[in-house]
Amino acid sequence: MADVTPRNLLDEALDGKGAAVSSTSPRGGRMILVEDCVETGGAFVLHHLLKRSLSPSSSDVVVFLSFAHPFSHYDRILRKMGCNLSVQRENKRLLFFDMLTVDHLDRDRRKTSEDILISLYGEVQKAVEASLSHEDKRHITVIIDDVSLMEVDANGSSNLVLDFLHYCYSLTAQFGCSLITLNHNDVYSATDRPTLLLQMEYLADVVIKVEPLGTGLATDVHGQLTVTNKGLQDDFGKTRNVVKNYHFRIKDSSVEYFYPGSKT
Repeated sequence: MADVTPRNLLDEALDGKGAAVSSTSPRGGRMILVEDCVETGGAFVLHHLLKRSLSPSSSDVVVFLSFAHPFSHYDRILRKMGCNLSVQRENKRLLFFDMLTVDHLDRDRRKTSEDILISLYGEVQKAVEASLSHEDKRHITVIIDDVSLMEVDANGSSNLVLDFLHYCYSLTAQFGCSLITLNHNDVYSATDRPTLLLQMEYLADVVIKVEPLGTGLATDVHGQLTVTNKGLQDDFGKTRNVVKNYHFRIKDSSVEYFYPGSKT
């Protein structure tokens, strides 16, 4: 069945078919990194990708790890976008891990940060394997919101977070899963670019940077989006990175994307 989700420039930038979060991708599982900053948050990109992954035209499953907000937060936002997360969770298409709850994964004083992340990955892997056991060969998308808060949860250990991300990344090769992560780029602005951020950018097939306008505030433009799609082949068989730049405006229940200079 064809995807009935309305197309927009962001979908087209994700290689023309939105295949970065779709089981139809010829490249199998992919990793998307969303980077934002305090002035311009990128949560709306994550919400868009979540909605696409739960499109009614597919049976895809999302494993969502939330270090940022409770389930009710995402449910309220996605309802405005026409996607009922409560129903998706009941139908087992959304497996939601609320890392804000104190008792999740037996979190107590005897558990170290490493123990918790190892236990969490074990549950993620079990969820992926259980979802793939269905005869319809479901595609799995793992979403992490957000990496910087995971690092806080790990008592500031970027090495533990990087290990966890590498384990999740291995699922893209082992099971063809997709991995989507959100991170705050300006968290590291006071230091040299750390290994964690560099490694995430290296691993990602698609890097989406959400930034304020270089010219300052504008009434009808809320920020700019740079989408770097790595390793695409051109008509001559050469591999290159494709970079697309857009402006965006956030509305109540949607986001409008347009080319720079097309809005006056």
